[in-house]
Amino acid sequence: MNKKAVVVFSGGQDSTTCLFWAMEQFDEVIAVTFDYNQRHRHELDCAKAICEEFGVEHHILDMALLNQLAPNALTRDDIEIKEGENGGLPSTFVEGRNMLFLTFAGVLAKVKGARHLVTGVCETDFSGYPDCRDVFIKSLNVTLNLSMDYDFVIHTPLMWLDKAQTWEMSDALGKLDYIREHTLTCYNGIKGDGCGTCPACHLRQRGLENYLAKKGEN
Repeated sequence: MNKKAVVVFSGGQDSTTCLFWAMEQFDEVIAVTFDYNQRHRHELDCAKAICEEFGVEHHILDMALLNQLAPNALTRDDIEIKEGENGGLPSTFVEGRNMLFLTFAGVLAKVKGARHLVTGVCETDFSGYPDCRDVFIKSLNVTLNLSMDYDFVIHTPLMWLDKAQTWEMSDALGKLDYIREHTLTCYNGIKGDGCGTCPACHLRQRGLENYLAKKGEN
């Protein structure tokens, strides 16, 4: 039986690692990217370029309503990017994003005859986002199955990995250098190693340094 998967794909480190993981696990892979008027809009071009290079069917869906509903630092230039304070969520948290993304990915998957959904959410190295938790993913998996009367399986290859282990996975897939150079994680929209100052760049760089130190590289 042909195993087909839809990958929620932003063109960042995590989702690109998941894309390469899916390409090894499934016979056919489709990528879906969401345009929600994010300020780092270069990620749309980045995602498109990666899919074109590796011959992956790619869809970009308009999710502008999310920008209207949930003002945050990823969609508004007048909101400062900053870490959460006193146990609160960072200003980069987008209410409902993963729930909506996976739901629309599920609709696309059913239309395309795919049962597998892949997302790069992670509970180990995250900022306290509630929609990155394993319990949420399991709950949504059941909800999607019931809502569409379809047997989806949501895969979260990075769920229990920290950033160093995510880099290790990309290295095991033979794609560490590619992901380092061609993905966009930076909140300020700079590809590769990024701006070096935003929280996303700090997390990515710290993980890379930890992994390379473990390998004995500089």
